[in-house]
Amino acid sequence: MNNQKVYQMKLSKIYPLLVQKAEKKNRTKQEVDQVIIWLTGYDQEGLERQLQRDVDYGTFFEEAPHMNPQRSQIKGVVCGVRVEEIEEPLMRNIRYLDKLVDELAKGWPLERILRR
Repeated sequence: MNNQKVYQMKLSKIYPLLVQKAEKKNRTKQEVDQVIIWLTGYDQEGLERQLQRDVDYGTFFEEAPHMNPQRSQIKGVVCGVRVEEIEEPLMRNIRYLDKLVDELAKGWPLERILRR
């Protein structure tokens, strides 16, 4: 899948999939929200507003209030690619979120996921 297709996907379609992935492993929607808020700088109201606006994934990340500077500590493979080696910043940020939700689904404690 090319990057433009990913950027144009609606957040309202992707978000439930992220939540579903976590819930299958006995994690919660609130934990997924915590991870998204930590990464992007949105607050809960801002996240919900973006979902209601039905923004695309690219816009969601481009409008993020403050991408967490600790996100560069996120390492590993997602979708067959090492996140730290992704050159395009927008795609790297998207894959950071994928990796964080993967870690949540693997049962990692939030303190570890949020690099505390």
